[in-house]
Amino acid sequence: MVSTPGSGKRPKRLGRGPGSGHGKTCCRGHKGQKARSGARLRPGFEGGQMPLKRRLPKRGFAHRKRRDVQVVNVGSFGVFGAGSIVDPGELMKAGLASAAGGRIKVLGKGEVDRSLTVRAHYFSAGAREKIESAGGRAEVI
Repeated sequence: MVSTPGSGKRPKRLGRGPGSGHGKTCCRGHKGQKARSGARLRPGFEGGQMPLKRRLPKRGFAHRKRRDVQVVNVGSFGVFGAGSIVDPGELMKAGLASAAGGRIKVLGKGEVDRSLTVRAHYFSAGAREKIESAGGRAEVI
């Protein structure tokens, strides 16, 4: 099998004299741990200095039972026809929610001008009010 000319890079030939450009120290510099043979340093090692990961303060708290919530505003329900049922499956088809996002919360930004039956996990008070004032229903899953 012949490769295309120029597609492969020739290996760096180390220790073959000063004319090669890679002679004497073989691109390793002078002395130091990484100039020695067999030198391998783990990622994040800073030569004995206190590593950045340990220097920075630890902040925050991640709860193990946290539930991810996707936000959908009532103003984006304009893509659905009057009288339709808007559930998580329909929101995914319309591109307003993703399957990996978890539960869905409907917020009240925007206006609703048609009667819809909206099924979601959570509703804000304003969203529920706008959906019901337009003649629709807000059902909690």
